[in-house]
Amino acid sequence: MDNWDEIRTAYQVARRGTVSGAADELGVHHATVIRHIDALEQRLGVKLFQRHARGYTATEAGQDLLQVAQATDDQFTQLAGRIKGQGEGVSGDLVITSLDILSRTLTPIMVAFQTEYPEVRVRYRTGDRVFRLEYGEAHVAIRAGRMPEEPDNVVQPFMKQRVALVASDSYIARFGLPEGEADLPNHRFVVDDSDTSRAPFARWLRSHVPEDRFMYRATDIRNMQGAIVAGAGIGFVTVQELAANPFLTEVLPSLDDWSAPLWLVTHVDLHRTTKVQAFLRFLKDRFKDQLEA
Repeated sequence: MDNWDEIRTAYQVARRGTVSGAADELGVHHATVIRHIDALEQRLGVKLFQRHARGYTATEAGQDLLQVAQATDDQFTQLAGRIKGQGEGVSGDLVITSLDILSRTLTPIMVAFQTEYPEVRVRYRTGDRVFRLEYGEAHVAIRAGRMPEEPDNVVQPFMKQRVALVASDSYIARFGLPEGEADLPNHRFVVDDSDTSRAPFARWLRSHVPEDRFMYRATDIRNMQGAIVAGAGIGFVTVQELAANPFLTEVLPSLDDWSAPLWLVTHVDLHRTTKVQAFLRFLKDRFKDQLEA
């Protein structure tokens, strides 16, 4: 591609959703933005945006191009900062991805990081889909389970995410607490709706409790936690969630078999950028005691 200005313009249109917003960000006339988009679509032979009354929405082809453009734009920003002698500055978008279950743990840390670096715009992406670092979908990924093996990624061991098997006050009032592990099949449980979950605690539960005792299933971790608190059944939450909720009681002592290793994953092209390194140091410092244990 021989015209970065056109790609950068398309990137800003996707971010802002309108021609006027992109023009303001780039400091150009709106006619220039439209000309760049038209020229880029003609050169590629595909539509990058769907035009509608409220603005522009990227097509599938547009998303593919713009994910690469985002990573490239970030690298250019870091390069410009180093050239200008401002390499220590930490600003712009910081995109972090993890599983939903880690949000209570990570959110206060991201907010604290933003307080220390107010020019950073945090974008936190959760869900079961693995966001691809090589396409610029995230700067830092916190992954669980087996060590990630994607090429061109820098993978560092982080810590173990401990979970607790709990029941709410309302559940205990109706059904009581299990009298040990052997009594678990006599109780009701809240579980993930997927029977193929690879989470260690999910596999453990499937091996100790018959499926007909899984009385409430959900695909969203927040809904599962809400159901546990509401008394639908016994279920797993993070130890951070247990500590923050006075209405939950541990059913059994937490087992190492339930814990999943967490990994910090960054792409090799962005791993040593000032912004990424600043966040990694900040994150590790918050968990220093657990990392040294």
